[in-house]
Amino acid sequence: VRPFMIGSGEVIGVAPAPEYTFRILVTPVGPYFKGGLKPIKLRVSEYDRAAPHGTGNIKAGLNYAMSLRPTMEAHRNGYAENIYLDSQSRTYIEETGGANVLFVKEDGTLVVPKSHTDSILPSITRRSLVQVAQDLGMTVDERYVTWEEVAGGEFVECGLCGTAAVISPVGQIDNKANGADQEVVFPAGCTEIGPVMKQLRETLTGIQDGNLEDKHGWVCKIDVD
Repeated sequence: VRPFMIGSGEVIGVAPAPEYTFRILVTPVGPYFKGGLKPIKLRVSEYDRAAPHGTGNIKAGLNYAMSLRPTMEAHRNGYAENIYLDSQSRTYIEETGGANVLFVKEDGTLVVPKSHTDSILPSITRRSLVQVAQDLGMTVDERYVTWEEVAGGEFVECGLCGTAAVISPVGQIDNKANGADQEVVFPAGCTEIGPVMKQLRETLTGIQDGNLEDKHGWVCKIDVD
């Protein structure tokens, strides 16, 4: 790496910029996935999204770059996205290339996967949905979730959550990684968004649009001259 000079005269290699400009771009967005709220199909990726002790839990561009090749492969094979397992044991659910994952049990419990290797991005949307679920009186269980639980039919709904997606329902996850041949279909979200995911989505977007009461001070009105 060719060294260069910074303001103090110190010679260094590649380094963070000494100054930054903070800017906010506001723009309307459409559905994150093609088809709007039509349930999507995922596959378990053979790739690792983030390494233990890496930067998978940080909002950084490189985390999205790591998923570009697997995403293109998923699209070529008829899938909307990949779901990643932890790179340490390939046992636990992590997240997809661009969104967190949520599950719902038959008794209505919202299950929010925690990262076994601290590699899940702490999404603001996910945290907001957890609060919304609690406000609605739902039981929320934030814990490690194994792939075997998913494959064993422990959950009746699945959804992806993020800034643009809010919640996108998942109808099916296939696992053909490393010689596996598993197909998981979620009964309450196979043809349309399930009732729990629908209620959570409508409540959060209702708060964002100003149609429902904001109890937590999330919405701020900005006057622009």
